[in-house]
Order: sequence, then C-alpha cells, then structure tokens
Amino acid sequence: MDRIKAEPSKLPALPPDAMIIIPVRYLVLFPGMIVPISVGRESSIAAAQEAVRGEHEIGLLLQHDSEHEAPTADQLYQVGTVASVLRYLTSDEGGHYIVCQGQQRFRIIEFLDGYPFYVARIERIAGSTEQGTEIEARLHQLKQLSTEIIDLLPQAPPELAAAAQNMTSAAELADFVCGLMDLPLVQKQQILETRDLVPRLDHVISHLAERIEVLRLSEEIHAQTKERMEDRQREFLLREQLKTIQHELGETEAGDAEAEKLAEAIGRAGMPPEVEAHVRKELQRLRRMPEAAAEYSMLCTYLEWMTELPWSKRSDDRIDIAEARRILDEDHFGLDKVKRRILEYLAVRKLNPEGRSPILCFVGPPGVGKTSLGQSIARATGRKFARVSLGGVHDEAEVRGHRRTYVGALPGNIIQALRKAGTHNCVMMLDEMDKLGSGGMHGDPSAALLEVLDPEQNNSFRDNYLAQPFDLSKVMFIGTANMLDTIPGPLLDRMEVLQLPGYTTEEKAQIARRYVIPRQLEADGITPQHCELSDAALDVLIRDYTREAGVRSLEREIGNVFRHVAMRIAEGEGGTEALRIEAGDLAEILGPKKYESELAMRTSLPGVATGLAWTAAGGEILFIEASRTPGSGKLILTGQLGDVMKESAQAALTLVKAHCAELQIDADLFEKQDIHVHVPAGAMPKDGPSAGVAIFVALTSLVRDRPVASDCAMTGEISLRGMVLPVGGIKEKVLAALQAGIKVVMLPARNRKDIDDIPEAAKQQLRFVWLDTVDEALHEAIGNLIIDDLA
Repeated sequence: MDRIKAEPSKLPALPPDAMIIIPVRYLVLFPGMIVPISVGRESSIAAAQEAVRGEHEIGLLLQHDSEHEAPTADQLYQVGTVASVLRYLTSDEGGHYIVCQGQQRFRIIEFLDGYPFYVARIERIAGSTEQGTEIEARLHQLKQLSTEIIDLLPQAPPELAAAAQNMTSAAELADFVCGLMDLPLVQKQQILETRDLVPRLDHVISHLAERIEVLRLSEEIHAQTKERMEDRQREFLLREQLKTIQHELGETEAGDAEAEKLAEAIGRAGMPPEVEAHVRKELQRLRRMPEAAAEYSMLCTYLEWMTELPWSKRSDDRIDIAEARRILDEDHFGLDKVKRRILEYLAVRKLNPEGRSPILCFVGPPGVGKTSLGQSIARATGRKFARVSLGGVHDEAEVRGHRRTYVGALPGNIIQALRKAGTHNCVMMLDEMDKLGSGGMHGDPSAALLEVLDPEQNNSFRDNYLAQPFDLSKVMFIGTANMLDTIPGPLLDRMEVLQLPGYTTEEKAQIARRYVIPRQLEADGITPQHCELSDAALDVLIRDYTREAGVRSLEREIGNVFRHVAMRIAEGEGGTEALRIEAGDLAEILGPKKYESELAMRTSLPGVATGLAWTAAGGEILFIEASRTPGSGKLILTGQLGDVMKESAQAALTLVKAHCAELQIDADLFEKQDIHVHVPAGAMPKDGPSAGVAIFVALTSLVRDRPVASDCAMTGEISLRGMVLPVGGIKEKVLAALQAGIKVVMLPARNRKDIDDIPEAAKQQLRFVWLDTVDEALHEAIGNLIIDDLA
C-alpha cells in the first residue's frame, strides 16, 4: 500500500464532487461495515490503486447482473455506499484485495469520461437523525430481534449482541443488522435505497422477523436430526458390539448380509401394506436372532417364500378371439363343442375382465386332450401356465399348506404353483380332481379347494404357512377329471362341466397324422424322409393294437414303430429311400395283435348279449353271459359287479319271471334251476345303471334258447314294468360299439337328444334303434317272440 502511494498519479485530478466507482457483484455494503473485497477486473484494480495513491474515497455500486464482466453505467444501481480504503493487499497467487469501511450512502448524478475506470459525480446522502416515539419503539424492537437472531446464528461471537445493545442510533443499528443478515442482494439493495428511516426500519424488522422464524425452524430440524443421528449412532454402536460378541462366539456375519438381501427383496415384492408390515416385523426378529438358533433357518425360508411370491406381478391379457380360435384349431382336432365354449368363455373375459367367470372343468377319458386344452388357453391369453396334480392328495395341508410350527413346513400346492408361475393371474390347471383322497384324520382336501374355487372367498385365500391373505381372484382356474361320480357335490357345484368324449377311428387317424406322428418323429431323431407310415398300417394300429377313447396308447405304439425304424437307420439299412411301414410289417415290429373281435364267437350261443358300458377310460363293450344249472332257483352273480349292477340283474330276472306266460316260459324252470349271470374280465370292477336291458335280453335268450344277434349291442336301464330308462355316456358307448364292429345299437328313446353329440361318420356306419320298452329290444336282438305286452 505504501509503495502504491509513493507512485505519482498520471491521471487528471478528480473534481471536488466526483468519486471513483468500483462495481461489485455479490456485496451490498452498509455504512459502518468493514469488509474485505476481492478485486479482479483490470479497471477495478486500477480504480482501487488510484484511490489508494490519491487517498480518495471510493463508491461501491452493486451491478444488476453478476454475470457481466464489464458492466455499463446502465447496468449499475444508482445508489451505493461511500467507503474508505483501509488497506490494499496482494497475495502470492497474484490476487488483489482491499479492506473497506462503509461511510454513508450516495446517489449517482452522472458518470465522467477520460478515466480508465468509472468516475462519477455523486450526491452524498446524510444519515438520518430522526427522533420520536415511533423511532424509539422500532429501535427497542430491533434490539430485541437483533439479540435473538445473533443467538440463533451459528458461531456468532457474544460481542455482537453487546455491540447491538449499546447502539443508540436506530439508523446505525438498522445498517448493522442488515450487514449481518443473510438476505438476497436485491432486498439488501432496497433497504440501502430507502431514505426515510421509518420505512427502512419496518423493512429491516420484517425481514429480521422472517429470518428468525427460518432460523428457529432450522434449529428445530437440526435438533431433531441430531437426535436421530444420535439414535442411529447408538444403534450402530450396539450392532458393532453385537458383531464383536458374535465374533467371539464363533458366529459369522453372513446373517447381516442375508438380512439386507431380504430387506431389498421385500421392497421389490410389491406386497399389500398389511402383509409388508408383518414381513418387516419378522425380518426384525431375524436380525435379533443368532444364526445358531433353531428357528433362524425356518424364518429365513419363510421370508424367502414371502418375497418370491407374485404379489403384484401379472401377465398382460391379450385376448384375441380370432387368434384363440386359430390356436385351438392348431393344437386340437375335433372337439368343436368344447372349443366353442372356450371361445365364449374368453370373449366374456375380454368384454368384462373384472367379472367372475365360471370355472371350467374338462371331464373325459385319459388321452383326449384335457391338459393340452388348458395349455392352449394359456397360450391364447398370453398367461403363464401352472399345473397342480390332485391325484392321491389326501391331506388338507397339501392344498392349504402346513403351519410353520411343524418341521419341514411348506406352503400348499396352490401357492407353490403360483410361485413357479411367477404371476398372480396365471392359468392354473387342477388336474385329476376326481382322484382326491377322502377326508380323514388329516382333514378333507376337497373342503380346502372350496375356498380356492369360490370367487366370493378366494380374494383373501389364507395359506396356513403364509398366515397372510393372498388374492387368487385373478387366477384362471381350470379343472380336469376322468369321471364326475367321485368329485364331491359342493366342489362340483362351483364348476361348469365340459364333457370331452372319446375319438372315432377317423378322428384318431387325423390326430395321429397332424400331431402324434410329427411329435414322435422329432422325439426319435428321424424325419419324414427317413420313414413313412402308410394309412393301412395306421388303421391297424388304431383297431388292433389300441383300444381306448383317447390317443395316449396310440402315441406309444407309434413311438415303438419309429424307434424300430431309428434302429434300422442307425444300422445303415434303407439307403437313401424312406422306409415305408405297411400293415403287414406291424406284427414283426409290435408282435401279434393285442385286440381281436370276440363278438361273433361270444354271441353265437343263447344266453349271451352285448352291452355297452361307460368307464373312466371311455366306452367299453360288455358281454353279459347267462347260464342255468340244476338247483333251487338262486341267482348267482359273478364278475366284480357293484351294487347297481346286482340290482339291475335282480330286476331283469324278476321281469322275466313276471312275464313267463307272455314269453312262453315254464314258470317251474326258475324253481328247479339256478340262474348264473357272469360278466367276463372279472378283475375289472363294473358298476353303473346301464346294463338292465342287456341282462334282460341275455336271460330271455337263455330261457328261450334263442341266440342274440351278433352285430347288435344295447344299453339302458329297466324298470319292473319293462320301461327302458335313459342312461349317460351315449357318445362314448356308441364309439366303443363302432370300434368293436357293431352294426346296430339299441339306445333308450329318452336319449334321442344325445344323437347330436355323435360324430357324423359314426351315424353313417351304425343303425340306431330307440327303445321305449324291453319288448322292442327283444324283437330287434332275438327276433319275433310271442309277446303281448310287457309294458
């Protein structure tokens, strides 16, 4: 500073009312304040050095925009503060600094030219000396507020409060407080430009009160934050101590990492709020539990199950009826009635996604495509597919889960399938519902399924293992069964049954060509260029090597043929030409025929009638054999007959006895001879209300010694008045008759409505006789007997 003073000035002398002006960016200087100022611009450095050299005062003016490096006169405020330069400093890095003390306010009159920095003629604004009660009141309030704000300021020296209290000038105190306050520069500039003391004091008091409120709130937040930090530090300290104790006990820290991993998984799972609160509570238990505890692994497994369930994950439904029809036709041949009902079901789901659709249950013999229909529905809707096998399930816990108090407890099959599917709106197939175990000491699994399949309850299904409700209302349930008789009534009432009957020979051939043969070729690693199965060979496979309603056995036999071909190809036989399998080659590959027609042989003698029966595997031919031996008139029944079949035999015998005269039978015959009714294949249990007509015809054929037509089969139940009653399974029985070579099928007249379900190809190959009474059956099966009226 002394060196600068010693240098002579080369600039024109300043006029008496002129002053050197230094623009500032981030500072509003109030009278009485002493502050250091960094001087960076060349013009400002020259101005500061000239002021020091000539011992001039300087004027500090705030510029409107701090971004301007060289502001013009119009970009500076017109009111600033006169300051005296106390010191001029330079740093080793080349920086320039001045220490200034504010003296009084001034206003710009005009800027002067001819200087390398700003010089302006100014008007000095004298400090206010106003007195009065209003000033005194505001001075008193200002002192209180200034003391309070100084106390709230962090690291404020105590001398500041004493200095504020000792001031007697309201104007000086206002400037002093404004210099300390952290106000925006615009607001400080407004206070600096306010000449009248009262408005100036009001502005300062208003801003001061506002800043005090902000500081108070900040102090409260700081205190609360500090308290929380102290709690966390205390918790951290306790946890570190716990880790040290566990380390001394030989326990690892893997539990902490596992708990953190579970905490992250809980956050991602999207659980309902009440479920998440319960799971986090269990997680806190896990954190406090040593890893050596017996419950630790069980609780970890429980939390893993809870985090991996699809609480909020779902597939996007994309129901397109045309696409669904294409997929169903592509995956399945025939089944037109079932496909139509599935498309209706999907159409309703599309138009009313939130509605409660019925639960479909596919009922039919094995191998007719029940499970694959469910997979096609899942593919058509874009949903995941899950399958739950209920065959042999005898414990309610397998459906509803075990309680966690048991060792090895797990959720039930429903929750396990949902976890595997990964979405809460999957297509879930409940397979083999007719093979559920009966209730016992382990509970009734069918009763547990009532809640699963009830749309009024399954939105809060409660698995015993989870102990928390899970929403099953978005799951599309589909059931399958081979028969309805063993499904409990309340469970069956919750489902809509769709019957899937067996296939005709023509349908089996089409299914084999479209689906089975390509699938088996791929499975055995050969192509159509390697092997060709003739139509005649396929017909023999269907007729002589399989006898079923579905195509499962047919697929196995075709697989056997192709594996034989694969072995021949691997041995180098056949060359480049495809090996063609003809009907005559099957005996060498598969052995002799498994099924032969016994129809003509078994019905060539009196007392033998051909009945039609329905089983879980589809329709079957049932031979009723009757014989008489000397005895005392007893009825002997053999062949694993159930109660219903025994009652049918007794009713048929009673009907024959009651009409001995009309049938021209000696009544004493039944007193001197025993009647033996036998149904062959005795290892197979047989029961059901459909053999009454066949037993009656067999008994009549026996006592009249007239054989039954070999190409005729019959079904229907009888009453003691001779009426033929309707039965079920008409389509399956007709298909079994067609496969066995039957030409005439006798059916109850009241089953005429079921003719629409029979394939057209079967209708063309068979002749149907509709029975109202048993005399019509005798007339067709045995020929003209002398019968007046059996009705």
